[in-house]
Amino acid sequence: MTPARWAALAALAFALYFGIEGGEYGTFDVLALRRQEAAERSQVTRLRQLVDSLTRAADAIEHDVRTQERVARERFGMIRRGELLYRLVPPDSSR
Repeated sequence: MTPARWAALAALAFALYFGIEGGEYGTFDVLALRRQEAAERSQVTRLRQLVDSLTRAADAIEHDVRTQERVARERFGMIRRGELLYRLVPPDSSR
């Protein structure tokens, strides 16, 4: 083969490689972006589920009397008239 043919073959190989991998988004970049898109979609799904459960919890706290009472008792230590509250305090660990 003549040097001109080698040069033409090298130019063709370079053009083929540049067509596949060259530019801003090559084949590997596109594949990485697709994997990233799939991960982002699954994250969006998880966050939507979290928002839905938090919305249900907030709605229950606003409208459900039993939930309001449970939150008041557990979080704020509230009691009804006539009830006694016993708090267990852990022993002092500095002794």
